[in-house]
Amino acid sequence: MKIRKNDSVVVIAGNSKGKTGKVLKVFPVKNRVIVEGINLRKRHTKPSQKSPQGGITEKEAPINVSNVMILDPKTNEKTRIGAKLIIDEKTGKKRSARISRASGEMIA
Repeated sequence: MKIRKNDSVVVIAGNSKGKTGKVLKVFPVKNRVIVEGINLRKRHTKPSQKSPQGGITEKEAPINVSNVMILDPKTNEKTRIGAKLIIDEKTGKKRSARISRASGEMIA
């Protein structure tokens, strides 16, 4: 899965199409992500010691990873992700970095 926690993403399909948010949690086995402020669901809770008032709470529900695209850090538009091998000049070690297909900018 190419999307990770704390990535900025835009929803490209579903009820929240066009909205942007930060990835809070990733479920690689289920191919789902939880995005901040997207796919909100209401839950009716009884009064308890934890929440003495009870009532209706809103919580983000997982969304399929195919319905979100990462935002380009340079242009702030949706983009595809590629991988590039970077060789450290001091140690000579290789590591993989995620890059934006549109601008070639490295994604954190």
